[in-house]
Amino acid sequence: MQRVKVGLHSVRSRALVVACAVVAFAVCLAAKDFVRPAAQPAKTYPAHDDHTDEKVAIAADPYDTAEKAKIFSVNFHEHGFLPVFFIVTNDGDRPISIANMQVTFTTANHDKLTPDSPEDIYRRFTNPRANTDPTPLPIPLPHKKVKGTITQKEKDEIESSAFAAKAVEPHSTQSGFFFFDVEDIPAPLAGARIFVSGVNDAKGTELMYFEIPMGK
Repeated sequence: MQRVKVGLHSVRSRALVVACAVVAFAVCLAAKDFVRPAAQPAKTYPAHDDHTDEKVAIAADPYDTAEKAKIFSVNFHEHGFLPVFFIVTNDGDRPISIANMQVTFTTANHDKLTPDSPEDIYRRFTNPRANTDPTPLPIPLPHKKVKGTITQKEKDEIESSAFAAKAVEPHSTQSGFFFFDVEDIPAPLAGARIFVSGVNDAKGTELMYFEIPMGK
């Protein structure tokens, strides 16, 4: 009888160890999933436009450095995209609609860029532009992954990070990323501005456009 009790205890102990290992593995996997930055009120960001009378503020936070880009597993810079964290704060007592919101990134040279859709980004990943440099390198540079492919995890990350809100409830904030194709634009943030229109109040009246300076 004593041996049976010891055996059961041993089985239970092994089962507990296995269960803990499974949970730890699941936590590790979850830790690798994309986590969107926690949005602060829009007017607390350096680049913002605050309409105090309408109690609506919009901010744009470019993820243009390697340190900030660490939140992504996708290398957007490598593919010519600039991620911009977009924040809309409604401090009013009624909801606002952003279902028809239009965002335009205007460079210092007056190039007008609109956010690329996830499908546009997939297309760039799977059909990158050909290298037209006539001077071949003597030694091929190593790449982390073969260009012309995109994984399901990368697709999930692009879709989950993208700005998708259609409205902002009273005294709340909505956020997400817009991705701009800046592949052929050197120093895209210098002198750039983001213009936002199509923000409507609860009565359907469009608010004055927002203008967000992005860089000197």
